[in-house]
Amino acid sequence: MTSGANSPTPAWEPDPETVARANVTALAASVAAADYAALHRWSVDHRAAFWGAVIDRLGIVFRTPPQVVLDDAAGVEEPRWLAGAELNIVESCFTAAAEAPAVVYRANGRRHTVSYAQLQRDVGRAANGLRVAGVQSGERIAIAMPMTYDSVVAYLAVVSIGGVVVSIADSFAAEEIATRLRITGARTVVTQDAMVRTGKRLPMAAKVIAASAERCIVVDTGAGLTLRDEDLAWQAVVAADGSHDPHIAGPEAHTNILFSSGTTGDPKAIAWSQLTPIKAAMDGHFHHDIQPGDVVAWPTNLGWMMGPWLIYASLINKATIALHDDAPTGREFGEFVAEAGVTMLGVVPSLVAAWRATGCMAGLDWSAIRRFSSTGEVSNADDMRFLMALAGGKPVIEYCGGTEIGGGYITGTMVQPAVPGAFSTPALGLDVRILDESGKPADSGELFIVPPSIGLSTDLLNRDHHDVYYADVPTADVPLRRHGDQFERLDGGYLRAHGRVDDTMNLGGIKVASAELERVVARVDGVAEAAAIAVEPSGGGPSRLVIYAVAELDHVADVAAWRRSMQVAIRADLNPLFKVHDVVAVDELPRTASAKVMRRTLREQYPT
Repeated sequence: MTSGANSPTPAWEPDPETVARANVTALAASVAAADYAALHRWSVDHRAAFWGAVIDRLGIVFRTPPQVVLDDAAGVEEPRWLAGAELNIVESCFTAAAEAPAVVYRANGRRHTVSYAQLQRDVGRAANGLRVAGVQSGERIAIAMPMTYDSVVAYLAVVSIGGVVVSIADSFAAEEIATRLRITGARTVVTQDAMVRTGKRLPMAAKVIAASAERCIVVDTGAGLTLRDEDLAWQAVVAADGSHDPHIAGPEAHTNILFSSGTTGDPKAIAWSQLTPIKAAMDGHFHHDIQPGDVVAWPTNLGWMMGPWLIYASLINKATIALHDDAPTGREFGEFVAEAGVTMLGVVPSLVAAWRATGCMAGLDWSAIRRFSSTGEVSNADDMRFLMALAGGKPVIEYCGGTEIGGGYITGTMVQPAVPGAFSTPALGLDVRILDESGKPADSGELFIVPPSIGLSTDLLNRDHHDVYYADVPTADVPLRRHGDQFERLDGGYLRAHGRVDDTMNLGGIKVASAELERVVARVDGVAEAAAIAVEPSGGGPSRLVIYAVAELDHVADVAAWRRSMQVAIRADLNPLFKVHDVVAVDELPRTASAKVMRRTLREQYPT
């Protein structure tokens, strides 16, 4: 319940015990901050001191310590973090007690637990095997498979030898896989023969082969795949010896290439460095209060930034990663959450809406959960209240960020009251500004980041980084960085998200460009041209995909048939997670004087 549209009433208040044990409370005490607001202000005003404290608390392992935490002499676009340091960030993933559980996972109906010592040995064995297979430091190695124990081992092994992971979602069609291999030049792909989703065995390696991958290293799950001569079996690549000396490099060395859709053309290829995991782990430490002994589950994969985030935020914080080998949409996933003793569960809002609609999680014992986290889409407040009730009223940390941030820039904490569907704070170590269309400070408008921060990208493989994030940003009291989300400021310091301001959208927690969708649906028979927009339901919640379509000459619009055909095309050629909510036939699309489609006009016209 709220006392007004802009005066939200919290649905959860932290008790004294929760506040006392929180990681953020310990940090505040160490810097004599009187409350959270003062701590955030300190983290922004003293960024080098803040990140130095983060590195100490996380126990980041260096072979050569940094000479300075932050050198910003070249400006906020080109900060030098941890100058002079040498490290391999994977070593910071193994500072927990050797016998502590690192991963708990369900596969083939059985639950397995792997200790930190065993995970480290398995990563070493995979790293040694990759080197024997000819993988060199600096080489880009794609991983296209579900979020399994093997994919976690492969990811850490590639980074450990100084390679660069190219992250590819398991749901992508061959065409999308091929695009990402072309952009990055990755020649080798770690994948698996097939994957199971809701009882169906779906081909995985076949899609990668169809994408013209030069060499596959394939995990055998019993699907009976016959390898090509140039391919290798994962089980044969993994070496017997688990002792391994990681490749040591500077903090700016690339570790991962992930993708985020722009408004036109190929997806942006975003480079993560050895710094980015520190941002992910910091967000986990302070904003999600991940502590040793926590069990963290987040249905995801390595193609979405939350996959690598889950690895680093869990392991660097000495927690346990919880992995389920099937879709999280049914009761089986909920049973795994209960059996694994999950203490933090991450979601995308559309998943929660599905649980609520089906009632599949009713009656499960989720009492171990201390908090949820929600990201990827705009939340529906009622759905978040439903989620809280599944664990006896535990809070939801709303978390908004991006691949190019390595985590969040608007989020919450366990020491602040939680309002369903709203954010309580900018992330520690950075600040934000909301500006209207004229570039003036406002309570509703586009939200800009005040850099610098560890985690913020500094280069792109296939775009001009300055043009994407800094060119033509409004003039303000401080330098600003563009991100493209629209926010509204509420009473009490809370903020509410209102989706993207550009022509990209979040569908099922995945960012996609309107142009990518339009390219696929415009091939449907009888469609001359199309425009894709995302609309918010009147009650809030995940964006819905709406297609405006113009019929070819002498062709009668059949929106029901178009919708079916467009859904099939999107499922086959782009992503099966994207659902077409509605198709609207129009005589023509609104355009600017320069002939650009005015998607904002279509969004304003669509009835919600």
